[in-house]
Amino acid sequence: MLENIRRYRQDLHQIPELELDLPKTQNYILNILNSYPCQICSPIPSSVIAYFNNHKKKTIAFRSDMDALPVEEKTSCTFKSRHNGRMHACGHDGHMAMLLGLADYLKENYKRLNVNVLLIFQPGEESPGGAKLMCETGFLDIYHVCQIYGTHLWPNLKKGLIATKTGPMMARSSEVDIDIHGKKSHAASYQQGIDALEIAANYLTEVYSKVKEIPGEVPYLLRFGKMYSGDIRNVVSDHTRLEGTLRALDDAVYHQLTDILKSTAKKYPGSFDFHITEGYPPVKNDAALIEKLLTFLPDLVLLNKHEIISEDFSWYQQYVPGVFFFLGTGTGIPLHNDHFDFDESILEKGVQNYIQILEHTKSIG
Repeated sequence: MLENIRRYRQDLHQIPELELDLPKTQNYILNILNSYPCQICSPIPSSVIAYFNNHKKKTIAFRSDMDALPVEEKTSCTFKSRHNGRMHACGHDGHMAMLLGLADYLKENYKRLNVNVLLIFQPGEESPGGAKLMCETGFLDIYHVCQIYGTHLWPNLKKGLIATKTGPMMARSSEVDIDIHGKKSHAASYQQGIDALEIAANYLTEVYSKVKEIPGEVPYLLRFGKMYSGDIRNVVSDHTRLEGTLRALDDAVYHQLTDILKSTAKKYPGSFDFHITEGYPPVKNDAALIEKLLTFLPDLVLLNKHEIISEDFSWYQQYVPGVFFFLGTGTGIPLHNDHFDFDESILEKGVQNYIQILEHTKSIG
């Protein structure tokens, strides 16, 4: 099994593609699955779903993301990206390899299971959120999916360790853009203008101060990483744009953060335009499923820490119960890093975790 999984990962690592446009990645997966005893379709462009129909009432689904990142690879591996400025720096090549490894198992074993199995290869996890587009096609209902599982490689966990968390595990996230409009004037007569840059600086400082006062231990985040303003050094700026991110595990805190953004703006001159994306819901794992998993997965570790990182696997959990796992790489190399790499032997552990779930479907309903 490991030999195939390693080959899948290394092949896919060399052809990274972005967002929802993944023709080479899709074709690679199709070329493997077309000879397998499964029904194949593509709910949205570049996606692949493979249905192993065992003529049962219920279906268990497993999902992998497919897209890469706009990162120039700097690893020394022999199977580096062949696409300049693009890299599988978040482990999605490994996620796909695990699902293809699971397909290898299903090819010979699906008929002895007491469920149907659906493998989901989904584009656009990093952006713009392919999971929501997939779910909106209604395919989960069409294939009678009753449970869904997914896995993400995780650098700060011990190599090969599989972990999850009951309830909220990863944050809800949105992108925040704020346009502040003022009035131009020469710097020598700045009093005649409305300085959008000064407003933005004061506004941002006040927002950060208010955010720090939110009580509670559940993690949240509101930070701006980009600000640009004005045209020339000696003219008061009439426009400033702030670009940032908003994340929270609790919906009440999320709305409190958006209220701070908008209410604070009311005290300043000029005008504010807000654009806050819908983003991804929080990843919330089904407690009943995890309780059952623990009865036959003795090595499964339960985490006590939330992650402020987001994942669009959460959209599937809006429709059916699901559990998301972390699979430790043990390297400490951060996700999205241009040196991201891992020992492919851990991927076999991820596949075996999926197989155990399928082998114990009577235990989990």
